Amino acid sequence: MQTVPLLSERDRKAVKNRLQGNLENPVVMKVFTQEFECQYCADLRTLAEELSELGDGKLKLETYDFEKDREAADRWKVDKIPALLLHGAKEYKVRYFGLPAGYEFAALLDDLIDVSRGISRLSPSVKERVKQIDKPVHIQVFVTPTCPYCPRAVRTAHQMAIENELITADMIEAIEFPHLANKYDVMAVPKIVINDKIFLKGLYRKVIFSNMY
Repeated sequence: MQTVPLLSERDRKAVKNRLQGNLENPVVMKVFTQEFECQYCADLRTLAEELSELGDGKLKLETYDFEKDREAADRWKVDKIPALLLHGAKEYKVRYFGLPAGYEFAALLDDLIDVSRGISRLSPSVKERVKQIDKPVHIQVFVTPTCPYCPRAVRTAHQMAIENELITADMIEAIEFPHLANKYDVMAVPKIVINDKIFLKGLYRKVIFSNMY
């Protein structure tokens, strides 16, 4: 069955201009999907395919079946789909669960560039604090496509994961995972959950840092 493109021709030109010259090293987009019982699986796979065509040869796509490729899912601790993992020179724990649509698409493009470079855009002082974290930290940022404030929270978490391999940073599309939204009482977004502790408001870096140590 022929898939319907997600990016318009205008979008494709804008994405190509954004990525061209900014991707320094290869990035592997690992997509976990499953045709049965996954509403947005096909959309995420299509989006990744379109991005790989626009990445100046530096964006590679690997597609996994969540059920058939259980060993891969277990290895990278993928417990829900659709999922997108961004790996560069290192297997950074920069992860998207759900379709990064709307405002989140810009965050995805910035993440691809950062992962390709192997460095974040955090300030030197923030980087130093992130590197001092010496225990595993799991950050979940709940978002919706129409939230203009969510990408900032997602980008902060993902940049921290680039700077410190002990940090796992997940974007979770709240509408696609209602059971998790209910579990964490997500009534507004962005909502940041760190090691299963819930935070509603605050400056993102301040909130994250104050609960990592």
